[in-house]
Amino acid sequence: MNQKSYYLTTGAVFLTIAVLHLLRVVNGWPASISTFVVPVWLSWVAVLVAGYLAYQGLKNRGAA
Repeated sequence: MNQKSYYLTTGAVFLTIAVLHLLRVVNGWPASISTFVVPVWLSWVAVLVAGYLAYQGLKNRGAA
């Protein structure tokens, strides 16, 4: 795997994660891990972090 395809794959994975977390927030989907209920604010943090990582991955795919 070359560097361009790595950045594209990584960007696509993080973009998918960001979109799914955003959908969870918008639609009010519950999320839990075992007995721990994941708060909605944590999904907002995940949207920001995954969105930033997706942006960086997709931006850098052309630089390689």
